[in-house]
Amino acid sequence: MDVYFGTYTQGDSQGIYKSTFDSETGALTAAGLVAETQDPSFLALHPTRPLLYAVNETSDYQGQPSGAVTAFTINDDTGTLSQLNQQASHGASPCHLVVDHTGRYVLLANYHGGNVAVLPINEDGSLAEASCVIQHQGSSVNDSRQEAPHAHSINLDSTGEYAFAADLGLDKVLVYRFDAETGTLAPHEPPSTSVPPGSGPRHFAMHPSEKFAYSNHEITSEVRAFRYHPPTAVLYGFQTISTIPEEVPGNSTAEIQVHPSGRFVYCSNRGHDSIAVFSVNEETGELTFVEAESTHGQTPRNFGIDPSGRFLIAANQSTDNVVVLKIDQETGGLSTSGHSIRVPSAVCVKFRSR
Repeated sequence: MDVYFGTYTQGDSQGIYKSTFDSETGALTAAGLVAETQDPSFLALHPTRPLLYAVNETSDYQGQPSGAVTAFTINDDTGTLSQLNQQASHGASPCHLVVDHTGRYVLLANYHGGNVAVLPINEDGSLAEASCVIQHQGSSVNDSRQEAPHAHSINLDSTGEYAFAADLGLDKVLVYRFDAETGTLAPHEPPSTSVPPGSGPRHFAMHPSEKFAYSNHEITSEVRAFRYHPPTAVLYGFQTISTIPEEVPGNSTAEIQVHPSGRFVYCSNRGHDSIAVFSVNEETGELTFVEAESTHGQTPRNFGIDPSGRFLIAANQSTDNVVVLKIDQETGGLSTSGHSIRVPSAVCVKFRSR
């Protein structure tokens, strides 16, 4: 199995790196550069075709206040990438993207642009000009972090009909209806659900049952639990829980994911430099804090849970390493596997089976 790593390229990194992962032992081969591109901080794989898409998290694209998204083909024999094209993201600092279930569109969030956009995928896998851009409006209570909208992620439900955009600047998870025929987003009714003021929702994860969902709050180091009603696509927040066992000045959260079994939720802490582990009450969706395990590096950003659910790979941006942690199948707890490799300014982790 291949693992692709997104990075920031202000330091030693030159773009996207790849390693081979042994799903039996957790071992990783040395990472190699597979594509040179600027600040590919988040990656998304096509659901059925050998294609990869990367944000270019910049604020100047062809003289406009925008970042970009780059399309790549994947060589199935070697896993190397070949660039197809780039398109403007229509907002500064694109930081998150997904490919829709039909494989016809890339949906993305622009952090400094404060908006979400949709880019159609052409027959050859390249990207077309945006079919939809929606600008968020407003602010929240933290004057230094929430002076304007800051769209930080966008995710789809299992039907592909609804998109959820966590906006750090608004303290809201916005809900959109997604039309896969036209490649457009339209505000749902209600158009959003709010989180406690000053929280700063960053990423969003749906439980496999789709009865629950979770967002991590960057500013307050917390996770918010929601009940979800699929027929109406409405989120009901009911719990907020800390991601750290004790106060850590300057800590912030980065990524949240649900284990494939639905029994555990994981969230990365930058500052505490750990992965918080929560058990899930499968009847109510309520979370219970289990532990916060070290990532054996500094500033863990995104992480990946391998498809078998046995290992978690954490990307440590500040120490240029990715670390493989073993997942206890009974408790969800994490422990060292002894496997770690160097990836400069590692940010994002994506698994792909050949």
